Amino acid sequence: MREDNIDRGLRQRRAVLGVDWVDRATANATAFTAPWQAFITETAWQGVWGREGLDTETRRLLVMTATLALGRMEEFEMHMNAAVKAGISEANLQDMLHMAAIYCGVPAANNGFRIAAQSLAAHGRAPVPLPLQEPWREKTFQTFSQPQSQVVVQGPATGTPVVLCHALGLDLSMWAEVARHLAGRGHPVLRYDVQGHGASLMGPQVSIATLVDDAARIIQEWDCGPVVMVGLSMGGMVAQGLAIRHPQLVRALVLANTAARYPEGSRDGFGQRAARVRAEGMAAIIDEVVPRYLSPDFMASNPAATARLRERLLRCSPIAYAACCEALADADLEGGLANIAVPTWVVSGKLDQAAPQALQTALVHGIAHARHTVLPCAHLPTMEAPEAFINGLDHFLAGLVHPQSR
Repeated sequence: MREDNIDRGLRQRRAVLGVDWVDRATANATAFTAPWQAFITETAWQGVWGREGLDTETRRLLVMTATLALGRMEEFEMHMNAAVKAGISEANLQDMLHMAAIYCGVPAANNGFRIAAQSLAAHGRAPVPLPLQEPWREKTFQTFSQPQSQVVVQGPATGTPVVLCHALGLDLSMWAEVARHLAGRGHPVLRYDVQGHGASLMGPQVSIATLVDDAARIIQEWDCGPVVMVGLSMGGMVAQGLAIRHPQLVRALVLANTAARYPEGSRDGFGQRAARVRAEGMAAIIDEVVPRYLSPDFMASNPAATARLRERLLRCSPIAYAACCEALADADLEGGLANIAVPTWVVSGKLDQAAPQALQTALVHGIAHARHTVLPCAHLPTMEAPEAFINGLDHFLAGLVHPQSR
């Protein structure tokens, strides 16, 4: 038999609110309430939630905003719990609640934040502490120099300064956990959005050389050099270039999941990806890129984190992503590796398909003062192996202060 509208409505209702809640509501129906349950299932869940148009997450956010505005907190909490269980991102919840503060009032948003925090904690996603006090407080700035870049600074005024440069398609938020940790350990920390990513503007030309010069001008504006330059993937190429072109600004290097030069097949792949993104947008490549960044086991066991990475990549400017793909394809830093004279920690992911371990081994052979660690992850150790990455970074930074421990 084919599904009728109530069957379709129940399927939609269960997908949004969860099987247990819906089955309780329908199982407890009586001769008096059953027609009502059938009516809302067919009209609201099949007729409205099931129609073509907005995606399910947008509908969730609209319903939560409406119930919050009307003070229907029990219904708001029900939809919040369902959304969190389904993996909705903290960033989207924050956006919704900030919008609610403007249009529904601050007291409503305060209640919304309280319920959201409780729901996140109940589903094992309690946000990490981030006191609005030194040294953890994030200070966001725009550079005076052009193209204007967004930077976030944390930590004390003194200590070994650290700069963090992110991967292709991502932004400075990928370093949030690392930056909080380093600031708490007494390091001044700066992370920034690469040209065209996040809130940074894009210049007229993009190449590894221009991205390196961006890093140099940001460090010079910060006036905290020489720094420990930490780069992952694209950021690792920027870090190498900085040590080669502006050695006076670099005290040490961390090069994670990166290369001095990509092999021919990868270079062709970057070019093809750039063309597709320019023609069709980020959605055209998202199903190809996410599995290159994360291992299959991590994606299977961490669907919410995987969804958040996917969202972040989809927000990247297609123009900037394509330009940086072409910059990576053209980059060749191998000839300058022998000129890098600072302590260097090279990090590989055992499961990395985007930058296989052999590319980092070449870095270790080319840089005189390099040591190498392989972590049990794919391309993003900050997501898959954050504790191991942070512990290794702590050990490396301690060795800079006490060279005899290296």
